[in-house]
Order: sequence, then structure tokens, then C-alpha cells
Amino acid sequence: MNLPPITLGLIIACVAAFLAQQSYGATIQEQFALWPFGPYFHIWQLVTYFFLHGGVQHLLFNMLGLYMFGSDLERAWGQSKYVSLLLISTIAGALTQQAVTYSTGQFFPTVGASGGIYGLLLAFAFTFPNRTVTPLFPPIPMRARTFAMVFGGIEIFSGITGTQSGVAHFAHLGGMLGALILLLLWRLEASENQR
Repeated sequence: MNLPPITLGLIIACVAAFLAQQSYGATIQEQFALWPFGPYFHIWQLVTYFFLHGGVQHLLFNMLGLYMFGSDLERAWGQSKYVSLLLISTIAGALTQQAVTYSTGQFFPTVGASGGIYGLLLAFAFTFPNRTVTPLFPPIPMRARTFAMVFGGIEIFSGITGTQSGVAHFAHLGGMLGALILLLLWRLEASENQR
């Protein structure tokens, strides 16, 4: 449990925000959840929704993902690169979710770190493709790249079919897409620098 500082700080911030939600839920939700474009939307919500969660189980699963994938990435990459990817994934997840809610005419807020976590999952699979990961459900060991493909596939299927309503599947997919674009840009930049 020797967590690197950014990952530890994010976990503490998410737990603190969740505790604040228990006392000031409506006010915090109105200001910091990700609302569809309209009277409740503020630009900072593209990031602040990351820190809010819809329940204890939601919080625990996201913090487990942050611990599992974020810790090793922060150690391998350093703080600056790690924060950049997490921020891009979070914003990309928010923008994707905004596009979906706008196109479907839905009007409900989005909360949770999942967009950023799914970005970390993809980055983890890129960085440690052969590392063994065992999910809680189902508890079947698999390589990190397989894990990312399986969970990405589940999100695509669930988003298209509308299963697990109330889950922001397209925010998850947007987080993965944002991470993928950034990782490819970094790879391109590294290859250019080697010439």
C-alpha cells in the first residue's frame, strides 16, 4: 500500500468529496457534477465530476482501479506525464458523455472517476501489456491488453444496447479514446526525437 503521492492524493480527494456529498449533496451536485450543456453547466465540471460518486460501491470500484492502474503508471512515467494522461482521459470522457446526452436529449448529471480510470486502464495495457490482471468479476487472470480489450468491448456493447442504465458507458469509452490519442501522440513524438 505504498502509494505514490498523486495517486494517494486523488484517492484522499475522492473520499473527502464523497463525505462532503453526504452532508451537502444537492449543492455539491449542482456545482461540481457534470451537467449537460445548459443552465447548470460550468466549464470546471469537465474535471470536477471525477471526484464525485453515486454511492459507496461506485467509489470503491473506482478507487480500486485508480490504485491498480494509476500507482504503477505514476511510478513508471513520473507525476507530470501521469497527471496529463489522467486529465486528458477525464476531459475526453466528459466531452463524449456531453455529446451523447445532447444527442439523446437526456438531462441528468454524470459523476465518477470512471472516464479517467478507463483511460488509465488503456495506458496500463499499453505500458505493461503482458502483466497479469485479475478482475473481481469474473476472477479470471488475463493479460493487461486482453483485460483492456474485454472491458472496452463490454462498454461498447453496453453503451449501444443501453444495458446497465444509469452507467455512463460513453464517458468510459471517451476516457479510453482520449488516452489512446495521447499515447499515440507521445509515441509519434518519441519516434521523431530518435531520428
